[in-house]
Amino acid sequence: MAKGILHRADSRGYADHGWLKSHHSFSFANYYDPQRMHFGVLRVLNDDDIAGGGGFGTHPHANMEIITIPLEGDLQHKDSMGNGTIIKNGDVQVMSAGTGIQHSEFNASAEKAVKLLQIWLIPNKQNVTPRYQQITLNPADRHNQLQQILSPNPDDAGVWIHQNAWFYLSKSDKGVNTEYSLKAENNGIYLFVLSGEISIADQTLKSRDAIGIWEIDKISIKAESDAEFLLMEVPMAV
Repeated sequence: MAKGILHRADSRGYADHGWLKSHHSFSFANYYDPQRMHFGVLRVLNDDDIAGGGGFGTHPHANMEIITIPLEGDLQHKDSMGNGTIIKNGDVQVMSAGTGIQHSEFNASAEKAVKLLQIWLIPNKQNVTPRYQQITLNPADRHNQLQQILSPNPDDAGVWIHQNAWFYLSKSDKGVNTEYSLKAENNGIYLFVLSGEISIADQTLKSRDAIGIWEIDKISIKAESDAEFLLMEVPMAV
């Protein structure tokens, strides 16, 4: 029988640093909730709003798969691997931190805010050689369907990571029903609504609501209005 957990938008942790306003779906920094440490290997889902000119100075990471999805505006990235790029809405970036990296992220604009999702997954391999990947997606490929943006396989669509996980974006018109079959046994899905309203597993979710479901083979998602969402299939065993 399917199991699930519902995370309403207003139940998330929140931090306001002036230049950064961040909602935390799971325990992060000064937000700690023992009931919300992770969902399977999904460790962090931060919904960040960085003011013009603001950003994160150089800081380290190790043994984590870090995915950045800009929603509005442009993010300037620099790291100890020598990468210096601009990540825009429509792009997806991943860093496999592995044995250790340092990086910085700043709003590329002095005036306009940048909004993004930063997601951390616990990897299935420790101490790998750090790597960086960034791609640009075609938004038309998610209209009324699931656009794969991440997988474990370098030859598949999207970026790849050291974990048996798949991510999808969808932008659905009102009334569209989307079916999803899980790819791996013992995985679950965590679905995060970016905008609009959907129904899933007898629940209605609105913007920034999320639901985690496991012990299922497939799921049906209906757009109750024009809606956008991120679907993440991840291993439940950490």
